Amino acid sequence: MATFIGYNTINQVKNYVLTDFDLIKRDLLNAFSIRQGEVVGRPEVGTTLWNFMFDNQTPEITQDIYNEVQRVVALDPRIYVSDVQVYVQDNGILIELQVDTVGTTDVASLSLLFDENNRRASYV
Repeated sequence: MATFIGYNTINQVKNYVLTDFDLIKRDLLNAFSIRQGEVVGRPEVGTTLWNFMFDNQTPEITQDIYNEVQRVVALDPRIYVSDVQVYVQDNGILIELQVDTVGTTDVASLSLLFDENNRRASYV
């Protein structure tokens, strides 16, 4: 696998360099933090998950959330989702992902909380 190198200043004190899976996690969180259509000239970037915050969590809405997670993750060619679980929380939506890194046997579990109170996505 190639080594991925990138930079991050969010919650970093000195070392701004991220590599490999840490960079993938940061890029994925960035993609889930942007509302779809906010990036000029790139309407596919971002997510519509924030539109589901106040909907009743029916099986159809849960399937729509699942499809949206698959779509956003598919925009990153370094990973793919092998499992998605969606849980309704008091203050948002918790999404548990199992992601596989392409070209390796690495599998990781990520838990993303979409918090409706502060309108942010974060890892828990």
